[in-house]
Amino acid sequence: MIIIDQNGVLCDILLIIRVIYLDKRKKYADMSEVKINEDELLKEKEYLESALINSVNLLVLLDAGGRIMHATRTFLNTVGVEDIGLIRGQHYKPALAPYIYERALDSVSDLIEEVIRLDKHVEKQEFIDFQNTGAPRLYSVRAAYVRNMGGSIVGIMAQLNDDTEIKTAIDEANRASKAKTEFLANMSHEIRTPLNAVIGMSAIARESQDLEKIHYCMDKIEESSAHLLGLINDILDMSKIEADRFELSFTDFNFERMVMSIVNMMRFKFEENRIEFDVYCDPKIPYSLISDEQRLSQVIMNLLSNAVKFTPKGGTVAMTIVLNNKSIENSYNDIHFSVRDSGIGITPEQKERLFVPFSQADNSISRQYGGAGLGLAISKRIVEMLGGYITVKSEPGKGSEFIFTICAKTGALELQPITFRENIRLLAVDDMPYILEMFGQIAKKLGVECDTAASGEEALELIKTAKYDYIFVDWRLPGMDGVELSRRITELYGEKVIIIMISAADWSEVKDSANFAGVKEFISKPILMPVIENILSKYSSENITETKTGQADFTGKTVMLVEDVEINREIVIALLEDTGIEIVTAENGAEAIRLFNTNPYGYDLIFMDIHMPLMDGYEATRQIRSLEMPNARTIPIVAMTANVFKEDVEKCMAAGMNDHIGKPVSIDQIIEKIKKYVFYD
Repeated sequence: MIIIDQNGVLCDILLIIRVIYLDKRKKYADMSEVKINEDELLKEKEYLESALINSVNLLVLLDAGGRIMHATRTFLNTVGVEDIGLIRGQHYKPALAPYIYERALDSVSDLIEEVIRLDKHVEKQEFIDFQNTGAPRLYSVRAAYVRNMGGSIVGIMAQLNDDTEIKTAIDEANRASKAKTEFLANMSHEIRTPLNAVIGMSAIARESQDLEKIHYCMDKIEESSAHLLGLINDILDMSKIEADRFELSFTDFNFERMVMSIVNMMRFKFEENRIEFDVYCDPKIPYSLISDEQRLSQVIMNLLSNAVKFTPKGGTVAMTIVLNNKSIENSYNDIHFSVRDSGIGITPEQKERLFVPFSQADNSISRQYGGAGLGLAISKRIVEMLGGYITVKSEPGKGSEFIFTICAKTGALELQPITFRENIRLLAVDDMPYILEMFGQIAKKLGVECDTAASGEEALELIKTAKYDYIFVDWRLPGMDGVELSRRITELYGEKVIIIMISAADWSEVKDSANFAGVKEFISKPILMPVIENILSKYSSENITETKTGQADFTGKTVMLVEDVEINREIVIALLEDTGIEIVTAENGAEAIRLFNTNPYGYDLIFMDIHMPLMDGYEATRQIRSLEMPNARTIPIVAMTANVFKEDVEKCMAAGMNDHIGKPVSIDQIIEKIKKYVFYD
């Protein structure tokens, strides 16, 4: 690219040939005895000019007097000259003045004048706006004398290279590098904080004899461990996204039950921070959807967790889920989610960084709220893979609203009819119109009658004229509150009516007085169909059947636990200690095969770790499945491993396993699998 090196030697090969050509022609002209092959020289000249005009660089050649001799087509197109003939032979300043913005021409002129003044190669980098578009581009600008083989000056060459894209790429790389550096510094804090809590609380619990204090420490250890696991999951997800290995797993699932599960998990956080939490789920959304339930839940949980984090005590958070559009032809549903809070809000500058990986709205070390800065970036990727988009509306001090959409196909699951006794009638009492609307829609789906009242007084008037089996009463009604209304209903009906108290807040402070007033059940808002369905099923005479309640009882059953880490074996044994199940342990796959061969019909289930010495879980499973005894092909084998990615689960299935539990394990997961494969629930 540079024409003249530091020693003044010509480096551009095309120009070397051109100078040789000119010098050769002059020499031949002075030597009459040498016959000049004009055709060959003309071909050489045409070739060189063609190569020059088609160069990708912005290049202009001037003679010693500053007149334009040649220019590349790239240069002509950039400055807006249609043909070199329009400016050839003219001094570059007046020739280019009609085409180039004055300041841009001055930049080129200053460079050429500097070459003449200093008699050396000049190079600089600056922003130039040739056409005064308001969007200057960054150019590396170089100029130097062109000398012939004898060292005489024959012209000046000016060259401009557009470095805008290169600079943009470098800036982006630097920003990404800086963001990752800041991220690692922040992550050191984020990871060490819960680890410090785990280690510290463990030490306190070990030294304490106070049972209440020990329970407090255990709660903090569990809370910190869950936080740490969330951080690790986010890091792993982001790594897969950057490696383009992030995949979704589509299943058919009950949408409302998924929402209800999320609400139940988040309820404690809202109550702990005294934040009013409200949910509206459009009843028109199909009963089941085909999508990635786990990843969709992850997005919703992330947005709700952020809302709690950035909303002060006493604030409000509302989640609204509505069906925007449904295509009847292909059964696809456009579902719109909104999570709105009354929190601290976001500035326009912070918005630009929200969905950027390894970045946060506040990247300073002293940031108040913490976090890894990955949740929203992961959520954005998930939402886009689900056929939607995510955006935010916010102003500082006025809260935020995160909005996202997904496109999901209607599932094949259908609402299983529940047989209630005939003529069941509900009364819902709440001062919020949309709550009453939801009660009406849910009752219609369940096939029961439902009346509504907006106050205690209105409810009492209805009770005087109609008989109700279930009455749902809001605690905080205007005027007559829910406890007083329940007392009056009990006076009229006695024990013949089931009164259920509902509230968006923690009702523990009024539980005793409400029970005394006749309230049988307490449920928290939001009110979704699974909640009402469970209440009606519990008290309906035709649905009071034998159910599994209390601690699971697996007496008489035996499982084999294949796990090489002693503490992991201890955890599973302790979790199942009160269930009556017998647990036989093996420390590797080879020992598991030996135990199974010794007593092939003595086990109801095998929990199989993957990474073990001598023989891993994959090979152990394959060898068990290949044994001749019939039970070897049918015994349930459930992976219990820290390998939790989709391909890990698929690899377990391919090896012959029936199911998968990801570490760290919970008692609920273990019991669920035992019930599923041992009792076939």
